[in-house]
Amino acid sequence: MKLREYQNNIAIQAANKLTAFGCCYLSMECRTGKTLTALYAADKFNVKSVLFITKLKAIPSVKNDYIALQPSFKLEVVNFESSHKVTGKYDLVIIDEAHSLGAYPKPSKRTQEIRTICEGLPVLYLSGTPSPESYSQLYHQFWVCSKSPWKSYKSFYKWAKEYVYTRQKRVNGYLINDYSCTNKPKIDNDIRNLFISYSQEQAGFEVNINEHILQVQLEDRTGEYIRRLQNDLVVDINGYTVLGDSPAKLLTKLHQLSSGSVISENGEHLIFDSSKADFVKGYFKDRKIALFYVYQSEAELLQSVFPNWTDSPEEFQASSNKVFISQVRRAREGVRLDTADALIFFNLEFSYLSYEQGKNRLVSKERTSPADVYFLCSDCGIENKILEAVHGKQDFTLSYYGRTRK
Repeated sequence: MKLREYQNNIAIQAANKLTAFGCCYLSMECRTGKTLTALYAADKFNVKSVLFITKLKAIPSVKNDYIALQPSFKLEVVNFESSHKVTGKYDLVIIDEAHSLGAYPKPSKRTQEIRTICEGLPVLYLSGTPSPESYSQLYHQFWVCSKSPWKSYKSFYKWAKEYVYTRQKRVNGYLINDYSCTNKPKIDNDIRNLFISYSQEQAGFEVNINEHILQVQLEDRTGEYIRRLQNDLVVDINGYTVLGDSPAKLLTKLHQLSSGSVISENGEHLIFDSSKADFVKGYFKDRKIALFYVYQSEAELLQSVFPNWTDSPEEFQASSNKVFISQVRRAREGVRLDTADALIFFNLEFSYLSYEQGKNRLVSKERTSPADVYFLCSDCGIENKILEAVHGKQDFTLSYYGRTRK
């Protein structure tokens, strides 16, 4: 298999950095070929055994790339949730979607498990969004590697004293430390030699992502449910009680109601308004579409409206009439949906990562038609505010590719 010239060049650079520093971070935008580049870098690094940790849905794609490339090393591919079962011996660990290890101030259980696996081994990191919301997310990513540039700082808290402008913010009535504001020049100085960044523009992508906001009118009763919950912090829906008795819970329930469903106090999934799903069926008639939802009741609603649905990216890519329906967090990374005419966010998360990674599922070097991404915003819900919030977090990711927010 012949790689593109930029993939070959990046792979050689990565192998050299692994030799010199013990770790390297490929910050390559979605669909520029991170996996193949990483596998070729491992081959250039002259290893005999590689562990590749990725998302579950991405495993078939990684294995296919390995078969196509036919490198000299043996490869084991596992998903993050199964990494604690790993018992083999390896010469290199490749961590795909490495930003998922970036929780702070305390490392996640997953991150701790992967640190045990990586002890004493070189690590190659892959992500199109290394720090989607704060540069503090970089600390624990490098913490899993014995050659971390910050290995002298035994914990995030000790590191934060030197690299973070710690502030306080009020959450649910309590003041907590906010570690999101960092000394970026100081961080950049430490990690500059470890990163190799590459954008879609550099790779020659000619397809632009066109974002569209579609306003959908919900039933009058849905708007009334939202208003009652906002005013009274409680609403009765079909005999079931829905409470918003804390700021976080109120936001979650308003989020659910915005798409015509909600989970009641006793755990019942209530679906009472199919306006959004019906709108999609009519507006996108005769087009091949992929849909991202947030809550399980939204999945039930969409699956009832689109009986020809699938949650398999491979089946969708090969089909002409399937509708792809998936929870956004399950499919925002490591899958291709570029045969779709349009990608629709049925609902939105308060997550820049879901927004940025999700919409890039439509993009590939082979795509020649415009990549149209649609955000459904109800006339009485909070989706517009969520979209404004995630747009405001773009700068953390764009800075890796030398761009500013447009």
